[in-house]
Amino acid sequence: MYPIMKMHTTLLIATAAITIQTWAALAQDAQKGQMVFNMCLPCHSIGPGAQTKVGPELNGLDGRHSGSVPGFDYSDANKNSGIVWNENTFKKYIQSPQGVIPGTKMIFPGVKNEQQVNDLWAYISQFTADGGKK
Repeated sequence: MYPIMKMHTTLLIATAAITIQTWAALAQDAQKGQMVFNMCLPCHSIGPGAQTKVGPELNGLDGRHSGSVPGFDYSDANKNSGIVWNENTFKKYIQSPQGVIPGTKMIFPGVKNEQQVNDLWAYISQFTADGGKK
């Protein structure tokens, strides 16, 4: 009976280790997200003093209604999408902007790497509407 218990314990430990490694691989890292945000910088800004560029500034994105930054000329598709940005909607959108909001002006192929998407959300979501950090 002892060898069976030993095998069972080893299997449980191995399963736990794999689960922890999988979770750690998908954990969000805001510092890495800042690096990912570099691909967004040509069109978007964030943080203190952020201003509209080709795309709207992204301060306070978490909880903001799509198409609501004053002074930015959004597409009708974006203004009428009914989206309120949160982690789930952002992660779907950033992987395929045209797929989530057909007709959006955002011409971007999307971020396909799941870890980069997670890190990007960690970076963006830390900014409040005034550009400060939570």
